[in-house]
Amino acid sequence: MLAAEEIIPISGDIDSDAWSPLISTLDVVIEAIGGGDLKTLGNTTFERVTKAATELRPAGAPFLSYIYSSGTWVHGDSRTETVTDTTPISRSVELVAWRPTLEQLVVRSTAVNGIVIRPALLYGHSASLLAELFKSASEGHVAWPGTPGGRYAMIHVDDLADLYLRLAEKAHLVGGKIFDAANPNTESVDELLQKLVVVSNAKGPYEYRKPENLFEEAIASTQLIRPYLANALLGWSTKKPGLVEGLENYYAAWLASST
Repeated sequence: MLAAEEIIPISGDIDSDAWSPLISTLDVVIEAIGGGDLKTLGNTTFERVTKAATELRPAGAPFLSYIYSSGTWVHGDSRTETVTDTTPISRSVELVAWRPTLEQLVVRSTAVNGIVIRPALLYGHSASLLAELFKSASEGHVAWPGTPGGRYAMIHVDDLADLYLRLAEKAHLVGGKIFDAANPNTESVDELLQKLVVVSNAKGPYEYRKPENLFEEAIASTQLIRPYLANALLGWSTKKPGLVEGLENYYAAWLASST
C-alpha cells in the first residue's frame, strides 16, 4: 500500500531494534501505535528511539523530532468542564491513565525534540473506533455504551493527517508542546445515534447500554474540548464536515471499506 503511494516502506516489528540504525539520518519519528499493550509498547518504543538517537546521531546533528500520539481521553470525563490543549491533566479516563506520564517524558526529553498530539475520536474512511457502532447499525439495531446527554470530541482522519504533516514540517518550532487535535465543536451522541438509525435503516429506537469494560467506559466518556494551539502556532483548522452533518457519506464509506 505504501509503495503504491511512492513511499518507501520500512518493514519490521515494533519491538525490534532492527530499524534503530535508521534513526541516525531521520528527521522525524511519528509514533502511532495501535492494538496490543499500548502502555508497554509506547514506553519501550520511546526508550529505543531516544537510546538510538543518543548513540547513533552524528555530533552536531539537529535533534531528532519525536511525535507521540496520545489522545484526548487523558482529559477525563466531564459534561460540564471545558478544556483546552494547556489545561492541566488531573483525572484521565482509567483506560489511558498511564498516558500523561509518557507525554511528559516526551516533551521534557533532552535526547529528542519531543512533541505530543492528542487526537480526539476519529471518524471518516473505515471509521476507526466507531466501526463497531456502524456494524451494529448495519445489523439492524443501534446500541452503544453510555447514557443520554453525552458529547464527543471528534476529528476526521484527513484533518488529523494534515496536522501531523504540519507538526513534522515545523517540528523544531513547536518542540515541547502538546496539541489537542479536535474539531472546534463537540457533537451530541444522542443526535449521532438518532441519525444513524435513519441513515442505516436500522430498527429504532436506538439504545444505550452499560459499559462492560474499560474501553467501553472510555467510549462512553465526554470531553468538552476547545483546541487552540495548533491553529495559533501552525495555522491549522479542520475542513471536513462534522460526523453528524456528513453521516450519510461517512456511513457509506465505512460500508465500502468493510466489504
